[in-house]
Amino acid sequence: MTTEEITALLYPAAAKKYAKPEPDYEYIFNEIKKRPNLNLRFLWTEYKEQHHDGLEYSQFCERFNRWQNHTGKRVTMHQEREPGKALYVDWMGDTLAVVVNPETGELFTAHFFVAALGNSGYPYVEAFPDEKLDKWLLTHARALQYYQGIPRIVVPDNCKTAISKPQYYDPVINPAYWEWAKYYEVAVIPARVRAPQDKPVVEESVGWLETWLLGWLRNQLFFSFEELNKAIIDRLRTLCRQPYQKRPGSRDSIFHEVDSVVLRPLPAVPFEQADFKVRTVPDNYHVEYDGFYYSVFYTYYRQQVTIRATSTTIEIINNNRERITTHPRHYTGSRYVTNVEHMPENHRKYWESTQFNGARYRAWAAKIGENTAYVVDTILTAQSVEEQAYKSCMGVLQLSKKYSDERLERACAKARSINSFSYTTLRNILKNGQDLIPTAQPPAQKALPIHENIRGNQYYQ
Repeated sequence: MTTEEITALLYPAAAKKYAKPEPDYEYIFNEIKKRPNLNLRFLWTEYKEQHHDGLEYSQFCERFNRWQNHTGKRVTMHQEREPGKALYVDWMGDTLAVVVNPETGELFTAHFFVAALGNSGYPYVEAFPDEKLDKWLLTHARALQYYQGIPRIVVPDNCKTAISKPQYYDPVINPAYWEWAKYYEVAVIPARVRAPQDKPVVEESVGWLETWLLGWLRNQLFFSFEELNKAIIDRLRTLCRQPYQKRPGSRDSIFHEVDSVVLRPLPAVPFEQADFKVRTVPDNYHVEYDGFYYSVFYTYYRQQVTIRATSTTIEIINNNRERITTHPRHYTGSRYVTNVEHMPENHRKYWESTQFNGARYRAWAAKIGENTAYVVDTILTAQSVEEQAYKSCMGVLQLSKKYSDERLERACAKARSINSFSYTTLRNILKNGQDLIPTAQPPAQKALPIHENIRGNQYYQ
């Protein structure tokens, strides 16, 4: 029996005389849990409005605390954290204006991402100018690079960059965050709404870092976020070597001895955030993304495709979720990015004819032979504007595909002998087989006989 129950039995008259209405302690506890901005004094005020002869504030607090102790609301449950299993992530509540533009003097506020790993609580911290989705995904990938391994579970808070729709049984993960999780093959298990006890590791790390990291940064200025993050990593390494207060070792030693050895290996390439756009292929079979146009196979004309864009790559996916082509992403230069294989045959032939210049025609001709190189160079130099000769050069060199390089080389030798350098001349030579007729050799000169009256060339030197 409780003290109150025994007192009521021993002194029933006194208990009845001094009895005052008891507050609804369960209601008070739940209200404070749901709305952290409420406090006991506010709820006591509501209680007194309903019960003017009720408990005074000091007794109200005393009995509420006694009720919490009696019902076990204040006791905590020890959670054994499996090494390397879970990574707890969150944004710090505190920010610092410590980054300044050296040219304009503008001051930027730094927002701090915190990750804490498994058994050791080994932290990773990175500063950003905001808490948007691209920063959230980027810092997750960098955190795994910092740890040089992948845990099995990531436990975020219910922020919008992680959870699109918080629900107790079936939370909806942000699609971009879900893609990140699939890439690294980790499970995203968000903490319950307003339940910091689900991620005590990161909550403890945040409190510890707000004191020992942000306190150290508070009076410093940095000229870039890169400079700030370098200072953060150096400070973290120093802090992590400090011994625990209530257990042997340090965050650094426990991480290397216990956590890091069970992490899964990283993929060869870090995750990149992707943006998705749906496009209908126009008649020029180039789909637009961010001001640039990327080719697909012309057979997809009028069909819908999906563009998956990262900072380095453009992937184009059909309705069957099959990747049909990829391109390096362009930020400068030509707005049209074309793969020749995507063209129909007539477009391809025209395109090939426009891709050559004088240097390429000369190099092509030189590979066939000396006479072909001479003929092509003569055709190019005969024009005041070199481009006027490009079609003739293409026609001459294409003859090698029909008749072979050897016959074209002989035909060019024949053209040189008659001093006629044109596509028509070479075509006629090859068509009529004149290159196959052996060239008449001049008669060989007989050697002069040896005679004493013949002085020889040495005499005249």
